[in-house]
Amino acid sequence: MTKPFRIVFILYPRLTQLDFTGPYEVLARMPGAEAIIACKEGGTLVTEMGLTFSGLSRLADIETCDMIMVPGGPGQTEAMQDQEFMAEVTRLGEGAGYVTSVCTGSLILAAAGLLKGKRAGSHWAYREMLALFGAIPDPARVVRDGKCFTGGGVTAGIDIALAIAAEVVGEDAAKRIQLMIEYAPAPPFECGRPETADPEIVAAVKQSIAANTQARRKAMQTLSEKS
Repeated sequence: MTKPFRIVFILYPRLTQLDFTGPYEVLARMPGAEAIIACKEGGTLVTEMGLTFSGLSRLADIETCDMIMVPGGPGQTEAMQDQEFMAEVTRLGEGAGYVTSVCTGSLILAAAGLLKGKRAGSHWAYREMLALFGAIPDPARVVRDGKCFTGGGVTAGIDIALAIAAEVVGEDAAKRIQLMIEYAPAPPFECGRPETADPEIVAAVKQSIAANTQARRKAMQTLSEKS
């Protein structure tokens, strides 16, 4: 690449930090990449688990970019209802060569009108909500449809980012990044997907997120009816 490949990581309060930091660790290592971390007002914001990120750029101050990356998290529901924030997501996404997300970040992309008619992934518990905005839910861990890269929840962000890196800077460069970060997952339990987890584990997780799921679905339905 002869000029910096500008990636804007679009953050918002109460995001899941690994949704952001996992892809950042990969994408910021791409040769020629320029990573910009931004939120609506710039400055400082706090994540789901209380980590604080500071020195963020203001979204309105970014004229153009080559890629947007939107993480997921509990704060996604409130962010999606913020018209000013969503206007910036739409503006930057429409001008970008790549539109990407992790976990429920795809719900923000869908609500912004960036995934209409596209296959898209999300966290397994919320994936079907993509259809409310004309996207086609896909259960794959990494989902690519044209310029859109989306996929599963949280840890899937690393896989998504490596697929993006292979597309942008080539497979060999992506493989070098994977080796550099020693990404060779070997989880102690075979329950990272609802299809492989014990039914009682799935039921317990669904119960723990039931209130959040209901609030998210209600917000998505309300916004879809207005669009």
